Amino acid sequence: MPLPEPLTALLGSPWPWPLLQAGALLLAWALDRRFGEPPDRWHPVAWLGRLLGPVGRFWRDRAPAAAFAGGALSWLLIAAVLAGAAWALQRWILALPGPLALALLALALKPLFACRMLCDEVAAVEAALAQSLEAGRARLAWLVSRDVTRLDAGEVRESAIETLAENLNDSVVAPLAWFALAGLPGAVLYRFANTADAMWGYRGAWEWAGKWAARADDLLSWPTARLTALLLRPVWRPHEWSRLAREAACTPSPNGGWPMGAMALRLDVRLRKPGVYALHAAGRSPEAADLGQALRLARSAARIWTGVLAGGLVAGALMMLTRLAGGPA
Repeated sequence: MPLPEPLTALLGSPWPWPLLQAGALLLAWALDRRFGEPPDRWHPVAWLGRLLGPVGRFWRDRAPAAAFAGGALSWLLIAAVLAGAAWALQRWILALPGPLALALLALALKPLFACRMLCDEVAAVEAALAQSLEAGRARLAWLVSRDVTRLDAGEVRESAIETLAENLNDSVVAPLAWFALAGLPGAVLYRFANTADAMWGYRGAWEWAGKWAARADDLLSWPTARLTALLLRPVWRPHEWSRLAREAACTPSPNGGWPMGAMALRLDVRLRKPGVYALHAAGRSPEAADLGQALRLARSAARIWTGVLAGGLVAGALMMLTRLAGGPA
């Protein structure tokens, strides 16, 4: 159904943009479930990582003021280039015939989120633990930066569940939300911010060069981290929300504690980073069944969120078209 002329001129496309978004979202989700991630040589996020590495190291070794200014300016410049390129690509896609535009938009969106890979990698930790503790530790080391050599089986599962919960926001809920809000530029900007934080946002030598990247990621992830927590453990009563907020406040991150705390409370297990925090400290040590349940909760939350976004886009498009056509509000 073509859009009215004023909106067509505004969007640069003869096709209803929110409906195209919804279709691309669902098709990208299906592509993720069927194929997972493209090889690194074709993956835009891998290309981004190869760019951010040398840029970050250049500024990391400067004096604090220069490191902060250089890190911030580099972040802003790369973000502007990437968002501008995504906007140009989106404009070009929108000028194409509907089915082709839908397919290309979905293909452009797919590398910007990763649900299947996240769940597969976490499931692989439990499969490795079934072989031996050493194998489980080695597999976990692919996912976390902490020292895993002294972790027991329960602590390996704690780290895997934490990774699953936190990255459910970073890898699925947030990029899809920003795509729904701002199209490809929004999803690209978020994925860049999250990748820059993962590579630059550390204490110690990276303190100043990565400070802007860390704060930018905190800002962009703030609303979706709380939404992810609600998807994992729906709470509507004030005292339940307060309990979740108290658990989230145990972590130094303003966002990571929300989905991790929700998962800990939902599973009734404790999740710890030794010497840093303990979420739901009164909970029991997670077992194999708990990691399996965590995966089911994460997959369910991701499906629900995708459905909510797609449904909201369709509903918004229909309301917009009705009003523009002069029908009842």
